[in-house]
Amino acid sequence: MSDSFVIRMATSSDVPVLLTMVRELAEYERLLQYVSATEADYQLALFGEGAHAQAAIAEHDGAVVGYMVWFKSFSTFSARSKLYLEDLYVRPNQRGKGFGKAMLANLARRCVDAGLARMHWQVLDWNAPSIAFYRNLGAEVGAEWLSCTLTGEPLLALAGGSARSG
Repeated sequence: MSDSFVIRMATSSDVPVLLTMVRELAEYERLLQYVSATEADYQLALFGEGAHAQAAIAEHDGAVVGYMVWFKSFSTFSARSKLYLEDLYVRPNQRGKGFGKAMLANLARRCVDAGLARMHWQVLDWNAPSIAFYRNLGAEVGAEWLSCTLTGEPLLALAGGSARSG
């Protein structure tokens, strides 16, 4: 890894490239049709009052090569916060150069330094290269927990037909 590789916290001016990479990741994951976020959404989520997520940008030789987005959640078993990695993305032409591992190591350091219980993330079951990469790092890739998602009309129906509750 050369000295020209940098991981830095995202700034407001990074939002356009961040959203571009979110779309690149969604396309790779075959989920592009679900991306509805706008630059304004990211400005609010990352930099607005009550921002609830953080992002970092990875650069090599001055070019953006990847990003990661994370937030804190809570473990009832340990009664401590944990770090949830929502996205880790390295652009296809930059993979295999150690950037992904360096980004995860950077996030692990943030997790440890903050005294968080653990890092947690998901990977699609068909994404064999990523699964192998994560296992090689020592991550447990389990099959016993299934993700559940409630969105759109089913979410509204369960909420009693309203988008907001007080």
